[in-house]
Amino acid sequence: MVVEVTSGVMATLCEEADRAAPEECCGLLLGRDEPGGEGRIDGLVPAANVADDPRLRFEIDPAVLLSAHKAARSGGPQIVGYYHSHPVGHPVPSATDCEHSTGDSRIWAIIAGAHVAFWRDSGNGFRALTYRMVGEDHADDIKAK
Repeated sequence: MVVEVTSGVMATLCEEADRAAPEECCGLLLGRDEPGGEGRIDGLVPAANVADDPRLRFEIDPAVLLSAHKAARSGGPQIVGYYHSHPVGHPVPSATDCEHSTGDSRIWAIIAGAHVAFWRDSGNGFRALTYRMVGEDHADDIKAK
């Protein structure tokens, strides 16, 4: 599967990771996703990292998650996955990430430095995804409020 990601989302992911360092940033990926087919990520919603130790783990603020799900049910942007950064390390799922794999088939973006990698939650860990960067269709949709 190839996931399309807008250039604006890619830039914003790196900016969010830089801004949060040395803590992990986190948030939601918005767009459309067809497990087994192509998907597109064209927006994101940053969230506070409410983990007990945000330098080593991430936990998306539940209020942000709830609000995004309500918006999606009302016809707003769909949540296709999650993102977080590894301020020290590589853009690959950590042992802790793999422990939290639920099998919901969501896309995870992991940012480390200037590198972003995309993964599919398979339930027993993650599968690497190929991505294709595309231009913007709706620049205002990149960072949903």
